[in-house]
Amino acid sequence: MVGWRCGCVWALAGAIALGVCAEASAQSNGASAVTTVPLKIDRLDAAAVDRIIPKNARLERVATGFKWVEGPVWVKGRLFFAEIPSDSIRVWTPGGGVMVFQQPSGYLGKAPYGGPESGSNGMTLDARGRLTVAGHAQRDVYRFESVSPKGARTVLADAYRGKKLNSPNDLVYRSDGSLYFTDPPYGLRTQSDQDKEKQLKVNGVYRIDGALQHKPGVPADQGRVQLLVGDLTRPNGIAFSPGEKYLYVDNSEPKKIWMRYTVRPDGTLTDGKLLYDATSDPRVGAPDGMKVDVDGNIYSAGPGGVWIFSPEGKPLATIVMPERTSNVAWGGADWKTLYITASSSVYRIRLNIAGLPVVQMR
Repeated sequence: MVGWRCGCVWALAGAIALGVCAEASAQSNGASAVTTVPLKIDRLDAAAVDRIIPKNARLERVATGFKWVEGPVWVKGRLFFAEIPSDSIRVWTPGGGVMVFQQPSGYLGKAPYGGPESGSNGMTLDARGRLTVAGHAQRDVYRFESVSPKGARTVLADAYRGKKLNSPNDLVYRSDGSLYFTDPPYGLRTQSDQDKEKQLKVNGVYRIDGALQHKPGVPADQGRVQLLVGDLTRPNGIAFSPGEKYLYVDNSEPKKIWMRYTVRPDGTLTDGKLLYDATSDPRVGAPDGMKVDVDGNIYSAGPGGVWIFSPEGKPLATIVMPERTSNVAWGGADWKTLYITASSSVYRIRLNIAGLPVVQMR
């Protein structure tokens, strides 16, 4: 991979002027070249699939040459995503290829990390257009005050009741400005519950009360971090239903399951319900990042590729992927393009139903 310096300027969320100087990466196979790959769909409910996936749908690879990509989010015509082993956040621009936006993005130490996943993980936007990141190996959740690699970062959470977080994995804002995130140990050096640096006994789902209102540069307030779910072994992907009546959380291992929780008015959760159990599925992959469309259908990384569920948890289809799938994100001007991160590559497919934007404002 060859890198060089370049300068560029763009705008995000209207009021934020962004100056970005990023390190561009030219991949040996041509990251800017979009190629069509064979599309295979396991149709479990043919009528539902026809409503969601166009008959002429194509699966396209828009970037490749990585080791493990994650955390995609669409930001004003560009796709941001994490390349975890290289400890970097990348930006893909249609027709322009891939640039390194931030490196390091997770682990900030000077000594070699010594674990497989040193970088940041999931990303989302808040209602003010600020990029918010699951720090993963950095063991925190942080926010860019402007989408610039040299811009200030504000840490929103790094501990719970005096103990360091494990390695925040994925995250989603509620429209009241609170932030929900999952915290498995995958960013720790051994990725184990017995890791010597693991301080919390649980691998939790947390809520940061008032994350949107957290003032720039102010240290994280542990008093605002609430543990909502503590009985999942490896909580991972997380998403709200339309209207935020429900919060979906999946679990990667040993049970490969998707859960649904009812959201109380105060933001806490109740009535946890098993939506689907794919533990017996032998295909490569596990429940991971997920998003929801405007009709409430759920799209999630899982065994074999991208699973599509009805709002009630009925499997409708699987978009069978050529690589182990990690996450998905909505993009495009009409939010009908589903971007898929899968091992070495980033893919996309056009669908009939628009996805929920990453920010649902009240």
